[in-house]
Amino acid sequence: MADSRFFAKSAPLSLAQISAKIGANLLNPSDGDFIVSDVATLSDAASSHLAFLDNKKYRDQFSVTQAGAVIIHPDMVSFAPVGVKLLLTKTPHKSYALAAQAFYPEQRPLAGISEFSRIHPSAKIGNGAYIGDFVMIGANVEIGENSWIESHVSIHDGVMIGQNCRVGCHTSISHAVIGNYVRLYSGCRIGQDGFGFAIDPAGFVKVPQLGRVVMGDYIEIGANTCIDRGSQGDTMIGSGTWIDNLVQIAHNVKLGCGCVLASQVGIAGSTECGDYVVLGGQVGVAGHLKIGSMAKIAAKSGVTKDIPAKEEWMGYPAMPMKRFLRQTVKVGQLLDKNKES
Repeated sequence: MADSRFFAKSAPLSLAQISAKIGANLLNPSDGDFIVSDVATLSDAASSHLAFLDNKKYRDQFSVTQAGAVIIHPDMVSFAPVGVKLLLTKTPHKSYALAAQAFYPEQRPLAGISEFSRIHPSAKIGNGAYIGDFVMIGANVEIGENSWIESHVSIHDGVMIGQNCRVGCHTSISHAVIGNYVRLYSGCRIGQDGFGFAIDPAGFVKVPQLGRVVMGDYIEIGANTCIDRGSQGDTMIGSGTWIDNLVQIAHNVKLGCGCVLASQVGIAGSTECGDYVVLGGQVGVAGHLKIGSMAKIAAKSGVTKDIPAKEEWMGYPAMPMKRFLRQTVKVGQLLDKNKES
């Protein structure tokens, strides 16, 4: 359960209230008056708690849970222990997330501007915004209504940030146009110079980076992730994309809508990803490539060529997943054969 020193919990809720909030149906409508005090895991839950089951791996924990109520897929009803109230949905994890949000709504400060911030007179701050301690906001910056800028953030000249955004502490933003409902976690670096230079025996020559970073709406960017601005044209992050911590996105990269990038992904310059592309942890993508919409690339893969839409690739160099798995089996067979001979 959440530590009350860090997380403020709402008042208890009835199952009827929870059902309406999370889009799940009570197996027995008569259970609607049952009061839930908190959310918990299947193994830690008590009789007043709500838990969930999304992975069949934890079916044994479900069968002995002490939770008062559990969110499950309809297929799991037969494994439920006697007396547990059941909320049925085809998306248990999503429904649990909505329930947890109901019990632990985000706590944000009241609107206002810290006396310890430094804001250029030409900057425009929307109604309901909060500007924390030691924030630096440059000339002609625009920050939308109800946005939350945490302490020690640097927002450079001309940056535009939409409504209902949250910018984590120690983040820096330059040369960027950011949409609505975007969250940048602590330590993000957005819009800095890309790694652009001309190689010459007499000494490398810096190529001016003359583009921007342009972000859509409902985006999350993890802590200490870096997104370089374009060299010519823009680096673009599509709406609904979620990026993990410690990701590097180089100049002129274009990510479509709804992409998911796990930790330590690196994408070299001018590569384009379609919509709903998924890159596992530590995937490296060479520059000037095209990855089709809904492609999935397994963790630690090295992408050196274009990937068609909807395909699953893995390995180094990356190749279609089925081919990689067959190749791995063949190599193992060859090694076993050599041992025998």
